[in-house]
Amino acid sequence: MRPLTVDSLNPAVRNVQYAVRGELAIKAEEYRVRLQEHGADHGLPFDRIISSNIGKPSAEGQVAALMEWPDLANLAPQVFPKDVIARAKELYNETGSIGAYSHSQGVPFIRKNVAKFISDRDGYPSNPNYIFLTTGASAGVSLLISMLISKPNKSGILIPIPQYPLYTATLAQYSGAAIPYHLDESAEWSTSIAEIKAAIDKAIQDDVEPRALVIINPGNPTGALLNKETQAAVVKLCEEHSLVLLADEVYQSNLHRPATHPFTSFKKVVRDLNSPIPLISFHSISKGVSGECGRRGGYFECTNLSDDVIATMYKMVSVSLCPPLQGQVGVDCLVRPPKQGEESYPLWKEETDRTHKALAERTQTMTARLNKLPGVSCVDSPGALYLYPRIELPEKAITAAKAAGKEPDAFYALALLDATGICVVPGSGFGQKEGEYHYRLTCLCPGVDEYVGKLEKFHLEFTRKYS
Repeated sequence: MRPLTVDSLNPAVRNVQYAVRGELAIKAEEYRVRLQEHGADHGLPFDRIISSNIGKPSAEGQVAALMEWPDLANLAPQVFPKDVIARAKELYNETGSIGAYSHSQGVPFIRKNVAKFISDRDGYPSNPNYIFLTTGASAGVSLLISMLISKPNKSGILIPIPQYPLYTATLAQYSGAAIPYHLDESAEWSTSIAEIKAAIDKAIQDDVEPRALVIINPGNPTGALLNKETQAAVVKLCEEHSLVLLADEVYQSNLHRPATHPFTSFKKVVRDLNSPIPLISFHSISKGVSGECGRRGGYFECTNLSDDVIATMYKMVSVSLCPPLQGQVGVDCLVRPPKQGEESYPLWKEETDRTHKALAERTQTMTARLNKLPGVSCVDSPGALYLYPRIELPEKAITAAKAAGKEPDAFYALALLDATGICVVPGSGFGQKEGEYHYRLTCLCPGVDEYVGKLEKFHLEFTRKYS
């Protein structure tokens, strides 16, 4: 009998890389287990792991608790606000049970609520029949990319560099071609129309057909926000080249300077321009201030797609039966937060405002201190949950990295983890220009002075060691 080996697997699967949960995250988890199992005898130069590689804000869901066990409302009547109990009953009546299958596209009642959220946000109608609830936004992205790759290795998707590794990983999985376009770090990681046009021209020269354009707004890992003028130019470019626009908008409520850097959805821009471009807009419960990452809830809305294409999407999602009900409940809570006058509103408002304020302050503090370090420059991110500093590495460090078979910024990040317990993601996992080095870290970690102090101390020691 022939054994099952990696070499015998689908080559497309072997080509998948996902840096956010890659070598550094695996090693950080090994250290975490070592700290737990060995107590004071762990032998490490730190006593805890700081997971700065992923953005996962967290909050507890009272509605979710009542959906799991409706009798809690009677067993603990003083615990749950009246509007929470009413919401749980309403959702329970619509779903029948949290453990039951739903419509493959998602619970119709919840999709209607998503449509109202979108129409209230943008001032244009939204059709619940063109909304798909998903197992996190990632599942929606994967579905769309799988459908758009009509010619293996010849159908291409334009992706920003740096980008969230979901896109390159999914393209590898479905044998699609990544068509990179670089964001401009010198202009706060802005999106350049000329850069996208150049990427399109090069793809065509390489016999790759551009099928879609990915825009991440606010950006991951950069936190950059597109202004309306750039968004309009993006839409016109998609019209010119018959591109589907994939708008990743999962960080739309994570705004640190909304007065100067507001969020505008691409749905609104497309409708303002009366544009015919096919648009898919993604959102998720994993970000914002709720951060219910593990529940896996999200949605995408289709704009300017034919009923035949929508029917094909439905056929594909029906293969997986339905998205998780708890994730769908999370989506309902995302698009229908407590209203003024409801019992839970004051606490929700206080917690939401406090979280936004804390994230903005941490981002500003971390940026200022990182920029004071020799050989480090960091754009002050106006959105999302991350910073993406650029680091200048000594030539000896680059040589040592190559000798170890590592990318230089991965070598730096591994040394950071070994010395401090801080887990970041090297820029080589997101894409960057040749000869440049970055890493992504989250602004979510509390205790920012200790956290950044460790980063500062490590950087100075690392630079001194290899100078």
